[in-house]
Amino acid sequence: MLSKWVTALAPAVWGTTYFVTTEYLPPDRPLLAGLLRALPAGLLLVAVTRQLPRGDWWWRSLVLGSLNIGVFLPLLFLAAYRLPGGVAATVGAVQPLVVAGLATVLLGQRMTTRTALAAIAGIVGVALLVLRADAQLDAVGVAAALGGAVAMATGVVLSKRWTTPAPLLAVTGWQLVAGGVVLLPVTLLFEGLPPALTATNLGGFAYLGIIGGALTYALWFRGIRLLQATQVTFLGLLSPVVATLVGWLALDQGLTAWQVLGAAVVLGALVAAQRKVAQRKVAQRKVAQPTVAQGKTLEQKGENHADHRVRSLR
Repeated sequence: MLSKWVTALAPAVWGTTYFVTTEYLPPDRPLLAGLLRALPAGLLLVAVTRQLPRGDWWWRSLVLGSLNIGVFLPLLFLAAYRLPGGVAATVGAVQPLVVAGLATVLLGQRMTTRTALAAIAGIVGVALLVLRADAQLDAVGVAAALGGAVAMATGVVLSKRWTTPAPLLAVTGWQLVAGGVVLLPVTLLFEGLPPALTATNLGGFAYLGIIGGALTYALWFRGIRLLQATQVTFLGLLSPVVATLVGWLALDQGLTAWQVLGAAVVLGALVAAQRKVAQRKVAQRKVAQPTVAQGKTLEQKGENHADHRVRSLR
């Protein structure tokens, strides 16, 4: 249970990204925000751990870093530019369903009816939370949002499939550096560097890099190590919930009854997805207990039979 709460801190902190971006960062620089969120934090973790990838983990780090950060963030920002925020978030909420499908193929996990229903409920809850009636669709934006969800979902499942005894902070640093390296040319090509940065901008970038990057990704990858892939990805639904709450508390944005209902549906889907695994473990223990009891019974019968033979010899 503690591992779930600790992992949940990552998407909860990511939910503050919109507030930090709009209030503290230079305008119209989303790719720069993603770059400075990943690359400096990754270089810092690599410097602290003093450990580089070995063998297959050179290309695996590049693949995972690209999926989780380098590809995911540009697609996310492209979707945000082409779509209203509510539409982008709603499309991105399909990620738990994608993870459940990929986990069935790559990890051998069975997709249960409860998982599928919880994933659908999560999409509905996010839609109620952030979607607006006047939202308009854009084919490129929808494709980018779906692509981002698939990229990160694949990264989550592959992170679960590929294991390494290397320290968690080192693995986190490798992926952040890889993602930052992928983002660097994209950022320079499409945005460039701002002419100047204020102290407020630097503070915002520091928050995104240290708290929103190094710390949260370490917690996220730790959760992937300890929990099932579907458990981890459902926790990501906390991000739009926190973003809505922060907007209500800090930016005086309205909070409607539909949004409250959406938040309740999202949290219900999250709890249902977590309980599924817990109930399965309890059931496995119950199945194992009779086996142990039967073993003791057979052992006792063997002892009684041996005593009978001793008495017969006497």
